[in-house]
Amino acid sequence: MSLTEHTSGGLDKDGTGSRREKPWLFPSNRRLRHLHGISVRNLVVTPPSSFSRGKGKTIDDEDIPNALQSPSKQILAQDANRSLHQSRSFTDLKSQGTGENRGSTSHSERPPRRRRDTLPWDDPNPHTRQVNLEDITKSRMADSWFSVHCEGVEEPVYVSEVIENATNPSFQSFDLNMCGPLVSRLDQLSLKLWAKPTAVAEYVLLVELQLHLQSLQFLGKSLDSFHQPLPSNSVLFHFSDGVYANLTDIPPALTASAEYASSDSAALSTSSYDALMRLANLDECIQDALATREKLESQINSILQKNQQAITTTSEASQAQDKLALTRNAVGTERRNLRLAAKRKEELIASIKARKDAMERGRSTQDKARSHLPDAQLKLASSAKLLDQNTEDAKGQIRRISEDLLSIYPIEPIPDEPFTFTIAGLALPNSNFEDIDRDAVAAALGFTAHLVQLLSFYLSVPVPYPIKPYLSSSLIHDPVSASLPQRTYPLYPVNVQYRFEYGVFLLNKNIEILLNKQGLRAFDIRHTLPNLKYLLYVLTAGTSEIPARKAGGIRGLYPGRLSPSVSRRGSNNSSVYGESAHPSKVLDPGTGKLNGGVKGRKKPLSPIAGYARMSQVA
Repeated sequence: MSLTEHTSGGLDKDGTGSRREKPWLFPSNRRLRHLHGISVRNLVVTPPSSFSRGKGKTIDDEDIPNALQSPSKQILAQDANRSLHQSRSFTDLKSQGTGENRGSTSHSERPPRRRRDTLPWDDPNPHTRQVNLEDITKSRMADSWFSVHCEGVEEPVYVSEVIENATNPSFQSFDLNMCGPLVSRLDQLSLKLWAKPTAVAEYVLLVELQLHLQSLQFLGKSLDSFHQPLPSNSVLFHFSDGVYANLTDIPPALTASAEYASSDSAALSTSSYDALMRLANLDECIQDALATREKLESQINSILQKNQQAITTTSEASQAQDKLALTRNAVGTERRNLRLAAKRKEELIASIKARKDAMERGRSTQDKARSHLPDAQLKLASSAKLLDQNTEDAKGQIRRISEDLLSIYPIEPIPDEPFTFTIAGLALPNSNFEDIDRDAVAAALGFTAHLVQLLSFYLSVPVPYPIKPYLSSSLIHDPVSASLPQRTYPLYPVNVQYRFEYGVFLLNKNIEILLNKQGLRAFDIRHTLPNLKYLLYVLTAGTSEIPARKAGGIRGLYPGRLSPSVSRRGSNNSSVYGESAHPSKVLDPGTGKLNGGVKGRKKPLSPIAGYARMSQVA
């Protein structure tokens, strides 16, 4: 049988071995540059002094957890031609109770043994259990770090970070290619694991391993697929193809030679001829590539040395072009700034010129006005005198018109009823319309509405609520208020009482507006005739002579309007009522003179007191 046929069970089609089936036969070329990370599992800072024994059974070497299972021992265990005698401790001594050397006492006659509670959490005292559990936790939790050392290098090639309070620390990944080929191509290393329990102040050297990377055992692509228990302080090595661990620490090359020597039928596995030829060709290609690279480097260096002056000139030209581009950009920017400055200058010149022209025109206008100032001062004096004269004439015309209105619609007080007046002989209550003569009240309100409309016309005071005087069917309009169902309200009693009362209220507001325009204050907005009487009294007050009515009308007050033909010259009311139209002077009904305008009157009466006196005199 050829070598190839003998080893076909351990080789693939391409001539390489299956490392997963027998990882110790064909060790891979693992180097330190392939190592990416290290982790530790089942960290125990203080290992037990001796293995715990099972009850009723001795412990053999094969029963020790995680015992060394070398390839030679596995081959010997599988060899059927050689019979191995197991140690006496391997058998169950309980089954040998009938032997001659056991004595006369049988297994059934032995007294029963009492089972001991050895678990730390089986203590009946809770405090003791808590203390035991804390001790176990403190013994397993520790701060740890490791360092990697190589032969021929004094300092450690890598020192990890410190993982605090961890039982299964996983350290950060690293790359040893940065250490150079002297370290990255090695396949041996020395690893030192340092740990410090919680109660200890200094780190102690927990594990020191002298490893050959070819002696590592493959555990799987990741630890998730590995479900076997690991021994204490297991150091796991992470490569690109999976996770490896050091369980035997025997190089696979020595294992393969020992296996070949122990078995006559075993054959040393090796690479195929095709694989060796491919490896040789690859080596030649690599050497050829390295030689080509060195040749190209030398050629490039020689070309650069020959053309050094041209390269320098090209570099200087590039720098000059860059500098020229920067200069052109700066020149363009300055030109734009210059155009903006010129435009701003023209705008300022135009603005200054316009201001100068305006100042010249102002000076000419000022000089012209100064030349006309003496004539204007003379005209001012005459205009002021004419204004005063027109004001006096206007007051006289207002007095005469007010006298005429009082003669048309006389307002007289009712005896024994204070603040109650009649207009044209018809009584009008003050906003109290219960038990009244509806026709008489409607007629009185019609006269009042007509009188208010005439006063607003002659006094040039527009009232906010327009009046339509239709005698006893007069109406008043409200265009001001918002959200009203109706705008027109009657000034005569109707079935809907609130509409009539609201119309009287609007009429009283018009009277209040007339009083305010004359500088007077209404006593009470509900007193219709008293407020109107007070307004007419102030308008007819004065000491000057009432101007005579000219033929064809008088244009003293309102140009283009003709005054009524009825004359009020020599009216008794004019001589009885007050001396001045000033709002602060009120007629004294007891004396027939204005308060404040007659000598001997110390304190003027209020308007309300004056009305009371007027009622008493009537």
